[in-house]
Amino acid sequence: MKKPIQLRTVNVTRYIAPLREGGSLPALAEADDDFKYVLKFKGAGHGVKALIAELIGGEVARALGLPVPELVFANLDEAFGRTEADEEIQDLLQGSQGLNLALHYLSGAINFDPVVTDVGEKLASQIVWLDAFITNVDRTFKNTNMLVWHKELWLIDHGACLYFHHAFTDSDTQAKVPFALIKDHVLLPKATQLEQVDSEFKSILTDDVLQSTINLIPKDWLEWQDADQSPDEIRDIYFQFLKTRRDHSAIFLKQAQDARAAVV
Repeated sequence: MKKPIQLRTVNVTRYIAPLREGGSLPALAEADDDFKYVLKFKGAGHGVKALIAELIGGEVARALGLPVPELVFANLDEAFGRTEADEEIQDLLQGSQGLNLALHYLSGAINFDPVVTDVGEKLASQIVWLDAFITNVDRTFKNTNMLVWHKELWLIDHGACLYFHHAFTDSDTQAKVPFALIKDHVLLPKATQLEQVDSEFKSILTDDVLQSTINLIPKDWLEWQDADQSPDEIRDIYFQFLKTRRDHSAIFLKQAQDARAAVV
């Protein structure tokens, strides 16, 4: 049996600058391991649900062997941000005390441009399958959420995936949704090997892998004021959603194939 997935925890020591291209005001920050991170705040936007999506989406991608910057839990001390002059940022920092999520900062990386960077058909198929599986609405021509770093493609920003959890009703039905928005995926035209990837990826995403990924979610991220379920029950709903979606991948696979046929 594989060793359970674990994430490092770092303490944020310096807020460097807001990254205002993100709607939830992520920031460039430094931690006590002397590395820089793109910090995502639980006090922003969709709150902990965006962090849960980022965590699950990123770690599912990593389990599948796709290049994702290291994710870490980032602890924000209660005193952090008191000297911040920008009131909006100060409120964000004060509302995000405790455990947040951060991605290793890829210094010097550039945004992926499909006109400039060619992506192989196998990798394109893998990324399209991933995004259809996790219902990621955010990998379009307008917003590719991919970087090129040291001549390699890296996947970032999975906070908009798993959108079923914003309503959190009838998750079994939601798990079997075809995901029509795959038609807008930036790599869809190159995704010629979806059936092969489907077989390979389903064999990787065993129940143990999915459960280990879900178990990473901190308990305090699952104490939702608007939910009747306990943290363990919420975890199980996430697990069942991913398990059902994996087992019914033919539904979203056909949607992606049909969408691709319409654009090539």
